[in-house]
Amino acid sequence: MSTVPSQMTVIAVREPGGPDVLVAQTRPTPAPGPGEVLVKVAAAGVNRPDVMQRQGLYPPPPGASEIPGLEIAGEVVALGKGATRFKPGDKVTALVAGGGYAQFCPVHESNALPVPGSLSLVEAAAIPETFFTVWHNVFERGALKRGETLLVHGGSSGIGTTAIQLAKAFGARVVTTAGSAEKCEACVRLGADKAVNYRSEDFVAATKAATDGKGADVILDMVGGDYIERNYEAAAVEGRVVQIAFQGSPRANVDFRRLMLKRLTHTGSTLRARSVPEKAAIARAIEQNVWPLIAAGKVKPVIFRTFPLAQASAAHALMETSAHIGKIVLTV
Repeated sequence: MSTVPSQMTVIAVREPGGPDVLVAQTRPTPAPGPGEVLVKVAAAGVNRPDVMQRQGLYPPPPGASEIPGLEIAGEVVALGKGATRFKPGDKVTALVAGGGYAQFCPVHESNALPVPGSLSLVEAAAIPETFFTVWHNVFERGALKRGETLLVHGGSSGIGTTAIQLAKAFGARVVTTAGSAEKCEACVRLGADKAVNYRSEDFVAATKAATDGKGADVILDMVGGDYIERNYEAAAVEGRVVQIAFQGSPRANVDFRRLMLKRLTHTGSTLRARSVPEKAAIARAIEQNVWPLIAAGKVKPVIFRTFPLAQASAAHALMETSAHIGKIVLTV
């Protein structure tokens, strides 16, 4: 077991702004609280919410670290009072409400999962944020079933690549949108039945064509804006639209008659501000339902590129180009 130094390097947000406001700082190493484990971070995933936080648009929830970073993987090096699930030396991956861009990060033991044996710590760090989000929104809120069709927007993103693989693993059909021929090809390689280049093709017509006119049973949307009304058009009768972000506008002018005529459900959620027990329940469901698929190699995170922790600003700059297919990960 490694000894825990009193100081650690973190990446802090100097002030709201562009990627260059991310700076390395020395901070005291946190101690794990009751029920928590302290993880020596080997890798931390980079996600859109981190970019929004850096821009000053997505403050951390009360009580969370203001250091960015929502997912980590590494080695348990210390236990808080009453923590019994892991022991020092165990390799874990975890969803955190902040603090991931650091050499050490505390997390409640119920929000951490053992790293499946087949995965590297870099791969493991690319799992929590997207897998928790997809599991909760597509399967729990959206209730996607075998034989149904999922329409996922942004299929080449971390969320998208995860949603395609999980939906296929559970026997659904997948239609996805992406912004280039190369990204569409990547989605098809991951298992998508139909990938639509939204720059040159209408996803509503393509979704209808791919489903014999029926439409999509579940739609996972992180765009918002004018996609909201188009999602209602692309949805099947009794369809479920699940909103997880707004890369476009959070406001839209929508004709809601389709909601009634098709008996649609439009729901949505955020993950970061959820309570420790709520995240723990999602973690347990993932361990039960998804971990066996990862262990068997049927599903795995798609890693686009890694950067050393000190180059977090370069990782953010890459994410903002949207050129990546899959996940961007910081290595510590």
